[in-house]
Amino acid sequence: MADDADVIVIGAGLAGLVAATEVADAGKRVIVLDQEGEQSIGGQAFWSFGGLFLVDSPEQRRLGIKDSADLALQDWMGTAGFDREEDYWPRKWAEAYVAFAVGEKRDWLRAMGHRIFPVVGWAERGGYDAMGHGNSVPRFHVTWGTGPGIVEPFERRAREAAKSGRLVFKFRHRVDALSVTNGGVDGVSGVVLEPSSVERGKSSSRNVVGDFSFRAPVVIVASGGIGGNHDLVRQNWPKRLGEPPRFMISGVPEHVDGRMIGITEAAGGRLINRDRMWHYVEGIRNWNPIWPRHGIRILPGPSSLWFDATGKRLPAPLFPGSDTLGQLHYIMGTGYDYSWFILTQSIIKKEFALSGSEQNPDLTGKSWRMTIKRATNKGAPAPVEAFKQHGADFIVRDNLAELVGAMNKLAGNDLLQLDAIKTQIEARDREITNPYVKDAQVMNLHNARRYIGDKLIRTAKPHRILDPEHGPLIAVKLNILTRKTLGGFETDLDSRVFGRDHQIIRGLYAAGEAAGFGGGGVHGYRSLEGTFLGGCLFSGRNAGRAAAKAVN
Repeated sequence: MADDADVIVIGAGLAGLVAATEVADAGKRVIVLDQEGEQSIGGQAFWSFGGLFLVDSPEQRRLGIKDSADLALQDWMGTAGFDREEDYWPRKWAEAYVAFAVGEKRDWLRAMGHRIFPVVGWAERGGYDAMGHGNSVPRFHVTWGTGPGIVEPFERRAREAAKSGRLVFKFRHRVDALSVTNGGVDGVSGVVLEPSSVERGKSSSRNVVGDFSFRAPVVIVASGGIGGNHDLVRQNWPKRLGEPPRFMISGVPEHVDGRMIGITEAAGGRLINRDRMWHYVEGIRNWNPIWPRHGIRILPGPSSLWFDATGKRLPAPLFPGSDTLGQLHYIMGTGYDYSWFILTQSIIKKEFALSGSEQNPDLTGKSWRMTIKRATNKGAPAPVEAFKQHGADFIVRDNLAELVGAMNKLAGNDLLQLDAIKTQIEARDREITNPYVKDAQVMNLHNARRYIGDKLIRTAKPHRILDPEHGPLIAVKLNILTRKTLGGFETDLDSRVFGRDHQIIRGLYAAGEAAGFGGGGVHGYRSLEGTFLGGCLFSGRNAGRAAAKAVN
């Protein structure tokens, strides 16, 4: 039988689009399959904040940030904590990715029309020693246009390739099996789902109207992770993070179901580090949901006071924005699956941002006029104020006694004691006016405001939480929010998948989240943030270029 294409790409998300456009640009024929409709092109990247990890960029240098390849690699390795025999290829990918972030990544994107917001964010700040977890300097570069802005260049390239006949999209095509002949993958088969016009992100029909099979000498799996499948999340939950949460909300749509991971593993692909995952602890239930259990992550500045479910302040250095998995480990160790922020109107106005393209209409819509209002508005950004008014997890009161009472009512228990909460807040407030203190979070505030980017738009002027001039008081109940799969299929630097016998499977490649963003887990145990989209870009590019060469 003749091949239907030179390469088949499973998944029309960011990694799949990058891989497919690289194949098409090399003059090869490529088919792109996706179980969702055309309205969902770009996958999870579309919904993202558009953050990219770059090193020693012009944006950093303009803000006085001194970064380097050595510092970035030090931070990456200290964060990843590679400690397994299976980490050989993930470590190789990490070294290659940092070199990409230092080198051609920015210029490669810029040549396609990609642009960056000029203020660099400081995510995952750590707070341990120099060789531990966290970014030593701000490296989170927000795409001007957020998630849609990062998808657009590759969607444009893909549609141009489709017009020329080199690329064919097959939406609503769900792959159910990989074809294996003499140990090599040479095609796919599955079913055609009925057409669906549901809004992007909403659950689509699974009614079958036909079947299909396609042949190609190369198949690239770029199908994403498991974050929409809570059963799989709990099944793979690492014991080191305690018991799985009883209640979780979803940071990704329901179709991020992990089906293709199981199918690829059944065909012989070697899945490693399946217990490594990246879930957020600052999740809030979306008052205007798009997908089931839809949650949004708060991107917090450093000032909110963080309490566990019993009313104890989280220990240093588990402050907002410092160590996502450290916070998750601590919270699950309390025996409860939620925690609390307590803050003021002054803090929410300056420091709260919400992850997601739809929650940032100014940046997504590329409106400088709207963006400037972040720094000049009397209130918080409109999406944040909407959550404050309508969100089920937000409580606003004029005094602490009423606030704590409402927090207990929302949680359905009486775990929080007013006197204990008040004592901890007052102790912190006594230190806030001094330039030198022993409270580590207050030290963190002073450090943050030494960076011009944080001082301008991300860190409120230090003040007493109980100062009525900065009120009202606000409490936010924080839930566990599913998001990323850090493990994946073990691949070499050409994105070729290894089999269970540790040998390359002929014709099988993996990219993006299905490959742990490269190698089967380029992040190790933790992420520095801004590295998920970048991992899709880098692994998709490697897969596409290597696949095109393989079919020469």
